Amino acid sequence: MGSFVLYTSSSSFSPSSRLSLLRRSQPSLKSPVNILPSSACPRPLLNLRSPPSHLLSPLALFNSKPSPKLRAPPRPIQASPSPSPPPVAESPKGAKIIPLIISLSIGLIVRFLVPKPAEVSMQAWQLLSIFLSTIAGLVLNPLPVGAWAFLGLATSILTKTLSFSTAFGAFTNEVIWLIVISFFFARGFVKTGLGDRVANYFVKWLGKSTLGLSYGLTFSEVLIAPAMPSTTARAGGIYLPIIKSLSHSVGSKPGDPSARKLGAYLVQSQFQSAGNSSALFLTAAAQNMLCLKLAEEVGVIVSNPWVSWFRVASVPALVSLLLTPFILYHLYPPEMKDTPDAPAIATKKLDLMGPVKRDEWVMIGTMLLAVSLWVFGEAVGIASVVAAMLGLSILLLLGVLDWDDCLSEKSAWDTLAWFAVLVGMAGQLTNLGVVTWMSSWVANLLHSLSLSWPAAFGVLQASYFFIHYLFASQTGHVGALYSAFLAMHVAAGVPRVLSALALAYNTNLFGSLTHYSSGQAAVYYGAGYVDLPDVFRVGFIMALINAVIWTVVGSFWWKFLGLY
Repeated sequence: MGSFVLYTSSSSFSPSSRLSLLRRSQPSLKSPVNILPSSACPRPLLNLRSPPSHLLSPLALFNSKPSPKLRAPPRPIQASPSPSPPPVAESPKGAKIIPLIISLSIGLIVRFLVPKPAEVSMQAWQLLSIFLSTIAGLVLNPLPVGAWAFLGLATSILTKTLSFSTAFGAFTNEVIWLIVISFFFARGFVKTGLGDRVANYFVKWLGKSTLGLSYGLTFSEVLIAPAMPSTTARAGGIYLPIIKSLSHSVGSKPGDPSARKLGAYLVQSQFQSAGNSSALFLTAAAQNMLCLKLAEEVGVIVSNPWVSWFRVASVPALVSLLLTPFILYHLYPPEMKDTPDAPAIATKKLDLMGPVKRDEWVMIGTMLLAVSLWVFGEAVGIASVVAAMLGLSILLLLGVLDWDDCLSEKSAWDTLAWFAVLVGMAGQLTNLGVVTWMSSWVANLLHSLSLSWPAAFGVLQASYFFIHYLFASQTGHVGALYSAFLAMHVAAGVPRVLSALALAYNTNLFGSLTHYSSGQAAVYYGAGYVDLPDVFRVGFIMALINAVIWTVVGSFWWKFLGLY
């Protein structure tokens, strides 16, 4: 399998960078290398073929007469160069003007035209205006995400809203570095072929029917997810290549009516199931760890986080995972119901891969160690980021990954830059009292409507979920709104741990709303099997179905666990 540039859910990346995940999967053709020294290389012969007939006059060919005079040897005939293509207009450099104006205007209006509440200091109000401009830029994209976040950071320092050390304080955040290292783990799964091997085994065991094939892919992702904390990497590095191979084998082609034969259903099923796979485990997606870090800053502490996260999510997530392929089988049915050749194809791929290689065994051992420390690390005094650092060190020492692999993970370093800016600003807004003021205002509004805490919980969760239509990144959505919405829940009297975890689970589920809602969305839509109207239609319907499952099943389960 080819190498990939990997992405997190989270994901949080520009569409162009997400699609590079697909382009890199195709082998590149290279020119042959000239091994002769320059002096030994023969000079290239000029084109000795006659020029095209349309470039020569017929009279010149048939009516020319020889000259009696001696003439110099004729020059070799050269073909006339083909006409140069019309010049391509260069794309404008720098920021996009209209998104830039809108993004800046939002912050300037808040700063200078909206009256400052008496409870909020001038420093806090000024930081809020910078933060809102930064968020608007993440939605409208006047510049790439990292560049725009850096401009927001620079503005906060230039205006003396934040000191240099305060502005850069989040760059030492443990959770952010845990997210960065998760990109490297994901690359290890793809580079060693371990993820591909696991998925093909499930296809071999369950792939005799289309529905069974879908369940095999879904359950294999559940198995891989806790040790591969990037939904985008799983989509582009493992599952989409397998889906494409299976679909092509039965004549189901992208951008063609035959897509509905098999490929479109498998893409939709894997895409819609991915949110529940990521919601099931704390370490299955980068944004999960960020949610709990932001919850701590709001004052909501989740004890024994890995185990607590899994215990609370387990029943509703597993019910959704069991029902999603079946529901889509009837909502978006494939034309082919049986896939008798799929197990044979998977078996052939496994035979070509050969026995489990040394690097795969190292990857398995390292991930078992890392996941064990994530689960039990609190008891032995090892933080999650330290466990991740230990795992990465083992992979580097044993040569499964090299430093160039880490350096080439541009998404990891880009995430470090813009994530740290957003987390730092959000943390300072909390410290300066803006989040408290905002949540109190919303709580008073909800009380004036005489809403009980379950009703307020439903309104706030639905608002947080469907606002994601405005975002092209799960992690960007978290950085912008998670803290504020959690504070609103707490102010409205919703149980604190329930509020924090429910918002975090929704952060994974809304990644399947649209073709731009997450990194994996861009990967699956970019494959060309699913039409855009179907992405929106199925995404909205499955969002409602997931809401019902998590609300009904979750309510009973969470009551049993004593969350409320």
